[in-house]
Amino acid sequence: MPRGYTMSLAFPPFTRWVKRLILANAIVFFALVLLRAFADTAYYELVRDLGLLPAAVLSGYVWQLITYAFLHSGLFHLLFNMLALWMFGSQLESDWGGRRFLEFFFFCVLGAALCTVGVAYTGFLGVTPRTLTVGSSGGIYGILVAFGILYGDRELFLFPLPFTIKAKYVVIGLIFIALVGAFQDAGGIANVAHLGGALFGFIYLKAIPRRGLAFVSSERYFGLRNAYYRWKRRRAARKFEVYMRKYDREVYFDEYGNYRGSEQPPKEKKNGESKSGWVN
Repeated sequence: MPRGYTMSLAFPPFTRWVKRLILANAIVFFALVLLRAFADTAYYELVRDLGLLPAAVLSGYVWQLITYAFLHSGLFHLLFNMLALWMFGSQLESDWGGRRFLEFFFFCVLGAALCTVGVAYTGFLGVTPRTLTVGSSGGIYGILVAFGILYGDRELFLFPLPFTIKAKYVVIGLIFIALVGAFQDAGGIANVAHLGGALFGFIYLKAIPRRGLAFVSSERYFGLRNAYYRWKRRRAARKFEVYMRKYDREVYFDEYGNYRGSEQPPKEKKNGESKSGWVN
């Protein structure tokens, strides 16, 4: 679907990873509801261990940088995030593929968490390292920013409003609301996570190659690994040459460490010299 095309009233498809993320969040939410009903103390301990608590992260609970995104404070919190994930994330996954979409989502989730931890230790906006943050809103705001950039002129019908509005204006409005909320007492650190997710979504689109971080990392890994193996081969060739000289034998290797025989390597031809000993 080209950019700028007006969105119809048809619902987007449930793409593979969007469906799995929604299912995972729903299962975690209702499991915690049941746990709270039968074991209230265990519920609060589990939320404290899996939610994002900056003081705990710096104490070694690094998994909280991801797990907090699967916890939600209430049913409406869950429904809003999952609806946005479905409505906007499905388009991105359809265009990018599941691997890159999943990488983008968790890149924004992690970025939002790091921003949250950083702000908590500045004392800015009155938040502290003991403030708990839950919800996948950081990843959702990253998705919204990506949608606004890539499909900014697409018109959206926002129920119950009786008119359509361009996607880029919807994204700008949501970011403005988060920004205002971050400077209010009630806004708290959750809005900092929203803004952090939006920031990292923008960074991913502008700074990360189109094939994604996983591809770039694998290319660099294999490049470094191959360079290391070439260095080992050349080093072993030099050692072998030194060893053979002790026994008055000459062996030769090329610049890549490949064996070229025990005879004197051929001299480079000069201008006017042919490969054979005569010319016609």
